[in-house]
Amino acid sequence: MAAFWLAPASPVGARGAPGQAAAFEGVVVAVHDGDTISVRHGTVTTRVRLVGIDCPEVRQPFSARAKRFTSDLVFGKTVHVEAHGVDRYDRLLARVLVGATDVNEALVRAGLAWQYALGAPDAALAAAERTARAARAGLWSDPEPVPPWRWRREHPRH
Repeated sequence: MAAFWLAPASPVGARGAPGQAAAFEGVVVAVHDGDTISVRHGTVTTRVRLVGIDCPEVRQPFSARAKRFTSDLVFGKTVHVEAHGVDRYDRLLARVLVGATDVNEALVRAGLAWQYALGAPDAALAAAERTARAARAGLWSDPEPVPPWRWRREHPRH
């Protein structure tokens, strides 16, 4: 598994985001990959890593599809960001909602991300992954999909 480091909450989050225990709304101004976006709120743009999931890496199968899915769902739209800390790359870890749609869960349900639990598994994400696996959706159509954390270990300079 990939190592993600969570910083303790502070008054100012990643790159000027509101406090990490806070929630805020903003407009998605960039989609970097399936599980990383940039959200503009006020005069600040925050890089947000979708918490609890892991999408395929850039050179992996389904990576482009995951990025396109995320982009179609959130780019240029106002999203609600529920902050859960900061990772070791100074990205805000968050659950992201567009309207009533939980983006993290939607990616897993579409078979475009793995559930990635550091602590106790998230029940909604676990259920979404079971549904995607049973339907052989997205990356689950591959008989042996390679999880991104394993792919990163095998390709350290990707």
